[in-house]
Amino acid sequence: MKTLNTLLIANRGEIACRVMRTAKDLGLATVAVYSDIDRTARHVREADIAISLGGTKPSESYLLAEKIISAAKASGADAVHPGYGFLSENASFAHQLEAAGLIFLGPPASAIEAMGSKSAAKALMEKAGVPLVPGYHGEAQDLETFRAAAEHIGYPVLLKATAGGGGKGMKVVERENDLHEALSSAQREAQAAFGDSRMLVEKYVLKPRHVEIQVFADQHGSCLYLNERDCSIQRRHQKVVEEAPAPGLSRELRRAMGESAVQAAKAIGYVGAGTVEFLLDARGEFFFMEMNTRLQVEHPVTEAITGLDLVAWQIRVARGEPLPITQEEVPLQGHAIEVRLYAEDPEGGFLPASGHLDLYREPASGPGRRVDSGVAEGDEVSPFYDPMVAKLIAWGENREEARQRLLAMLKETAVGGFKTNLAFLARIIGHPAFAAAELDTGFISRHEADLLPEQEPLPDDFWRAAAAAFVISDGEHMRHDDPYSPWSGRTGWRAGLPNEIVLTLRSGETTYPLKLATTDDASARLQRQTFYRKGDVLYLKWNGVLHTVRQVDPIAHAGAAQSGHGGGLTAPMNGSIVRILVEAGQQVEAGAPLVVLEAMKMEHSIRAPHNGVVQAIYCSEGELISEGVALVELEKETPP
Repeated sequence: MKTLNTLLIANRGEIACRVMRTAKDLGLATVAVYSDIDRTARHVREADIAISLGGTKPSESYLLAEKIISAAKASGADAVHPGYGFLSENASFAHQLEAAGLIFLGPPASAIEAMGSKSAAKALMEKAGVPLVPGYHGEAQDLETFRAAAEHIGYPVLLKATAGGGGKGMKVVERENDLHEALSSAQREAQAAFGDSRMLVEKYVLKPRHVEIQVFADQHGSCLYLNERDCSIQRRHQKVVEEAPAPGLSRELRRAMGESAVQAAKAIGYVGAGTVEFLLDARGEFFFMEMNTRLQVEHPVTEAITGLDLVAWQIRVARGEPLPITQEEVPLQGHAIEVRLYAEDPEGGFLPASGHLDLYREPASGPGRRVDSGVAEGDEVSPFYDPMVAKLIAWGENREEARQRLLAMLKETAVGGFKTNLAFLARIIGHPAFAAAELDTGFISRHEADLLPEQEPLPDDFWRAAAAAFVISDGEHMRHDDPYSPWSGRTGWRAGLPNEIVLTLRSGETTYPLKLATTDDASARLQRQTFYRKGDVLYLKWNGVLHTVRQVDPIAHAGAAQSGHGGGLTAPMNGSIVRILVEAGQQVEAGAPLVVLEAMKMEHSIRAPHNGVVQAIYCSEGELISEGVALVELEKETPP
């Protein structure tokens, strides 16, 4: 047996905190690494030892293997857990750890090399007789090769980073005219996220389900599958809802997919936790997509239905222990559903958000309830890393019980300081089609009208509820020594003043003046509303959406000077400028890309909203910019 006393987690956020939790339960000391921007992050606070990597972007910190290894040696760590993302599927990193005498809580480097490249993995599966989606997985990476392959396959096609995952470096291309730009952008994203720009292209299968098999292997030749997960509900090719087991799978189909996954793992001498991902069509046919040679984000739903701790298994397997159960002994108890809470704007095309976490409330703990998070109130969510804030996991005796429990957990959750997908998640889990398990990867687009309803002006009842909440929560002028004093009341009464309170409130871009009679029972307006008061800011949940409300001085507000560039295009989020595609004086057509912005490890193109002439450019490549900053001045073209 190998000695394993101190574990370094080469990651950040919720996965680092989750790995530490199990490591500490097993009596291990934990080591965190952090970038400059993460120096006060939760995973740093919770570790026994914390070592700085410097830098801000992943390429300056979490992606530098030599810095991770130096931190491991400095801390006296025996082993390294890679989490997911970053270096978790980097074969060179695994080789370097082995050379440094460190235990890697992942598969052998040879297995990563075989499956870490999507192209190599598909070639291997083809030899093994596993059905593949038609595509090109070759070495040539020039535009003409991809153009010929796409024409042969037939549009639409899907570009994917061979070394990637999590939607990074992935683009759907509907027509040939879009291929060049999509390929260039996908290659840049892949290089930034994984240090490898190689791509593959395959047929974009319409209306598939995304079903994956959790496999686990030890160092003694044993390998088994721990049931399956359905991860079909995705946005921007990234999962947002996962559940286990997959609804509607027969015992025979589960066994067939599971045995195929185990066969794939054994073929490459796999060790540890891994996931084999399949596309499943309506006829029950499945096609190999890829193998993730690491622990998955959605592993908690598998833990919920099996009662197993997969991180504990990783540690024991790394020590050389055999798997504790056989395939026949793998439990399958009840149903579990997980949602990923992201800092993002669903109504704004799911653009990532960042900023200060002014308010953070997690749901109450209890049977069948689990929250994996890497933040606490007061933390910063930076634009340099994945925008996931937390994962909410609910378990029940059956799917409906798990669904209802998750809805209750979402209702209890509150995040303030930036936009999130919280209300969007609640609409998914509460949707009749989800309740009926009508799942496929087109779920969000098919039900977009329900999941992303048009934003309507907030009604008068909202503003009156907000005013009442301000009155109830405002203790600045109350007497606390005499509860019977009129000065301690919350009715708004004041001696010698009018029998009303005049307030001017602001939420978003809307300012709303109103009068609240002091005879009103303010608390009666809030019987069914949830609100939080943080200093001068009120957070009021209305129809499932948390709104930020402030009191404003109407005179000062009316006289405030308006600033900004007329006709200017502004940054939709914090990030860095990757490319500037135009210059001052250039004439552009509507839809033309002007600036490419990178945030949360993904690229976003700022496009011309209309035909026009570029008047000025207010940014430069490599510059870090904040949300709302003007980037380009575009004068609208005047019709002749």
